[in-house]
Amino acid sequence: MTSSSESPRELSTFDSGLSSISDNRSESRDFDGPSNLLSIVVPKLEERDLVLADVKAEPISEESPISPTEPARRRGRGRPRVHPPKSPISSSKAKARSKTGCTTCRKRKKKCDETRPFCLSCQKNNIHCEGYKPVEIWKSGKERAAEARRASTDMGFDLPPLMEGVENDVDRVLLQHFVSRASCVLSLQGNHSNNPFTKILIPMAMKHEGLMHSVLCLSASHLCSLSPSEEYEERQIFHRGRALHLLNRDLERHRNGEDGGIFYQDYNVAQILLHLLHSICDGNISGEYRMHMIAAKQIAMTQKSKDPEFQSLFDEFFYYHWIASQITSLNSAEIPMMDDFNLPFQVNPETAALIGVSDGLFGFISKISNLRRRIRSRIDNKIEPTMDLEAISQSHAIDSGLRAWVCPIAPGTPRYTISMLYRQATWVYLYRTVKPSRPDPHIKRAVDDAIAYIDKLPAEGWIQSNVLLPLFLIGCAAFEESQRVEVNRAFNGLRACTGLGNIGFAKEVVDRIWELMDRGDPESWDWEKIIHSQGWDFLVT
Repeated sequence: MTSSSESPRELSTFDSGLSSISDNRSESRDFDGPSNLLSIVVPKLEERDLVLADVKAEPISEESPISPTEPARRRGRGRPRVHPPKSPISSSKAKARSKTGCTTCRKRKKKCDETRPFCLSCQKNNIHCEGYKPVEIWKSGKERAAEARRASTDMGFDLPPLMEGVENDVDRVLLQHFVSRASCVLSLQGNHSNNPFTKILIPMAMKHEGLMHSVLCLSASHLCSLSPSEEYEERQIFHRGRALHLLNRDLERHRNGEDGGIFYQDYNVAQILLHLLHSICDGNISGEYRMHMIAAKQIAMTQKSKDPEFQSLFDEFFYYHWIASQITSLNSAEIPMMDDFNLPFQVNPETAALIGVSDGLFGFISKISNLRRRIRSRIDNKIEPTMDLEAISQSHAIDSGLRAWVCPIAPGTPRYTISMLYRQATWVYLYRTVKPSRPDPHIKRAVDDAIAYIDKLPAEGWIQSNVLLPLFLIGCAAFEESQRVEVNRAFNGLRACTGLGNIGFAKEVVDRIWELMDRGDPESWDWEKIIHSQGWDFLVT
């Protein structure tokens, strides 16, 4: 085969050669035998220099590469290759598949972009990505055998409770809540080291399971009032049931004598106080507190504790709630008082946990409650005049005593401010008892001054714990709309700060009194009857 670049002269020479060969072949036909064929001579073509344009690309072979173990095969004659063949060793190397892709892409045999925690490829194709297998750390055979032996012999045990009654993580939260917050809204002592609930009751509860259940029940009730929770509610019911069961068991055990008298141990007395406080936190309005109040009254009249600290705590808390119960109840007996309006025991005002008992103000409040019962009885029996000479004499003595009262706390402290608030509220209580139920400049001034005291108090649980009782009395005397705005604000702040369940019911009673005031109803002074008509019985403490 010739190239297209051959000249006409070369072609003519090549043609003449071929014609001579043809003539010779025609002449040889006359001879027989193979010897005649051998006599034919084929002229040899001279090789020309290789031109790059003459080289054609070698077709790609579909055959597998030659194994290095097989003998090399001779390449057929032809034009030389432009590129050398690839090394059979290098061409046999294939790219290894990645083993770090997500489980889904590996199952689908798709390329994974290995985005964590879930690959984008699965998200793009709207496929659930199963994530990545955990990295397995290589371990020797000895290590794997040791792990297998440990797995077969090791057993896990829960740690036993450190304190009786504290049985799980929720109970531990309840105990911490009682120490850090609940105890602070039940006492004026904000410092945990001076708070009687943490200083006296918690060490006692560590030794007595029933008292610990009572503590946790009260704490769960307070937590539920702050943020209702089914979990806390279940623990509250559980601890209350256990506490009452253990209390009844102890009382049966301590019965002695033919008259069936009971001697109450200190931890049983503490349980009674905590159940009394539980009815306050829980917002109970069915009078549940009364059975605990009756038991506490019997204890107060018949026995004393050998621990003077605990006896002081009991006296203060019992008399505080006993006298406060007269403010909202028709069924209250007269409390014995000394001639100077003081209670028949002494409490140091500096260490007092509540306001009004240690400084004598609750003596005035009790006298006013007795006076209200007398006036109510005369009204119900239509006896005139309503304010007889004896009632006038009692009201005058109370008013004189309040004016001569001196606060035992140093001025400039929150305790001094709340003590003055109690004094102001006690005078308002007296005014609403002996004066007609209508607006008057004197009662307006007294309520305004009381609101000013409330505004000065810090918004802290330990000081707000004693505000509900004076706030209720002031609210029941707020004839002016501007005063009611401030009273509403104080109620909302108190509810948010302390979380006590009885605050909402106290505010409902105040709202009802305001309605009667606006109608000019002369019975707006007698909120005890209003509470009784609702079928409610609760404490404003």
